[in-house]
Amino acid sequence: MNTVLVVVAHPDDEVLGCGGVIAKHIVQGDSVHILFMTDGVASRNESKNNAVERLAAAQDAAQILGINSFVNADFPDNKMDSIPLLDVVKEIEDQITQLQPEIIYTHHIGDLNIDHQVTHKAVMTACRPQPDFCVKEIYAFEVLSSTEWNTPGVEVFSPNVFIDITDYIDIKKQALEVYSKEMRQPPHSRSIDNVLRLNTFRGNSVGMKYAEAFMILRVIR
Repeated sequence: MNTVLVVVAHPDDEVLGCGGVIAKHIVQGDSVHILFMTDGVASRNESKNNAVERLAAAQDAAQILGINSFVNADFPDNKMDSIPLLDVVKEIEDQITQLQPEIIYTHHIGDLNIDHQVTHKAVMTACRPQPDFCVKEIYAFEVLSSTEWNTPGVEVFSPNVFIDITDYIDIKKQALEVYSKEMRQPPHSRSIDNVLRLNTFRGNSVGMKYAEAFMILRVIR
C-alpha cells in the first residue's frame, strides 16, 4: 500500500487534474491526502461564505473520490507569488513529514495560473533529494483553462505517463459536478464535457477509453 499526497493550488484542481487516478489509488488500497494551498475564491472579492462553500464542495468531492484527508493551507488566492516561497515550502514539508508519502501529484510548471506555478516550485523544493527521503515518485498533471492557456512554446505539457481511468470516469464526473460553481458551460475549456473529452483524447491516444496524462518529474526505483 502506498501513501499519496496531491498538492494543488485550489479546490477543484485535484479532480480536474487527477480525479480518476485518485479514485483508482483508493480502490487499489492506497491512502490519498490532499493539500490545498488556497481557498480558490478570495481573489474574486467574494464573501467569506463563498470560501466556506468551496471548501464544503471539496469535502463532498473527497467523499466521492474516497480521499482519506485534506488540509487547506489558506495562502492568498491568485497571489501566491506575493509571499515568500519558503513559507509555501515549509507547509508542504510539514505534510510530507506527517504523512510520509511515496507518491506526489502536483501542477505543471508551465500553467498560466501563478498559484499553479508557485505550488509546483514549492513541491520540487520540498522534495529536493535527501538520503532516505520518503517520496519516490513525483508527477505533474494538466488542468484545463490553465495548462493549455499559457504562452505557446513556454514549458509545454508533454505527457509521458498515461493512466487508465476507464473504470473511474463516472466517479470523476460526480466529483466535478460537486464543483458546479467552478465549472463552465461549453464551449468553455473548463466544462465537464471538455474535461471528459480530454480524458477520452488522452485515453484514445494510447489505446484506452479514458486516461489521465502526466509528466514524470522524478521516479526513484
